[in-house]
Amino acid sequence: MKLGVNSVLFKEYSFAEAARHIALSGYDGVEISAIQGMCEHLDLSRWKEQAAQLRSIVQGEGLSFLSMEFGSVKDEERLFTALEAAAEIGIPIVNIGPGGKTGVEEDVQRSIEQLQRFSERAASCGVTLCVKAHIGQAIHDTPTTLRAMAEVASPAFGIDMDPSHIFRANENPEDALPAVISRVKHVHIRDCKGREQGPGPIELQACGRGDIDLFAYCKAMTDHKYDGPVVLEVIGAKPEHSLAQLSIIAAETYGYLNACLKQLGAR
Repeated sequence: MKLGVNSVLFKEYSFAEAARHIALSGYDGVEISAIQGMCEHLDLSRWKEQAAQLRSIVQGEGLSFLSMEFGSVKDEERLFTALEAAAEIGIPIVNIGPGGKTGVEEDVQRSIEQLQRFSERAASCGVTLCVKAHIGQAIHDTPTTLRAMAEVASPAFGIDMDPSHIFRANENPEDALPAVISRVKHVHIRDCKGREQGPGPIELQACGRGDIDLFAYCKAMTDHKYDGPVVLEVIGAKPEHSLAQLSIIAAETYGYLNACLKQLGAR
């Protein structure tokens, strides 16, 4: 398994600074953030200008591109641009949110229909499109994830299995993983205290600090022979958070996950 960090953790800093501190923390790779309105280390309006520099930064730090986070799809053409950019830059996976609202059947149907179309476009670009169950959105737990898996047949479609969202949907992620593992192609990971809606303070999102049994989740991944990216995604960094604070969260998580996976024979 390759370990990485979503650059959104370092959203107040440049991508070069993010990559540098991700590499110093021990990681194999990076997920570049293209989340509109939150963190656009990859600016999809000028990605062709950025492409060579981004590749140079990642290669210079001894990292690899593991994925891109796009976020919720409000503009389909922007997503299609993201898929094209990913193919050209060498980013194998684009992660999106399902959109819609929990408990609204029409939103579930709409989300699944969109995933079918988006996956066809991803396939034409040679890129994998992943979606995760997201608390509060249409696809929000294991049953709704299974519906998407059953209806989206494209081999370019995968599940991004984020244990923190499943935990906050009142499931135990280590028990939920086997049901969806056949289509899991990416894992966003972080910890949290309690099962409240939000992910909580950034410090408590460091793996090992919260209430999720992440060792059991790592064991479930290895037991089912998952070998894709495992990427720390921490939301909520603010201008007052120093590079040192952010790097501590990244490094602490790397130490925790690397130790777990080494003990399980996956690293």
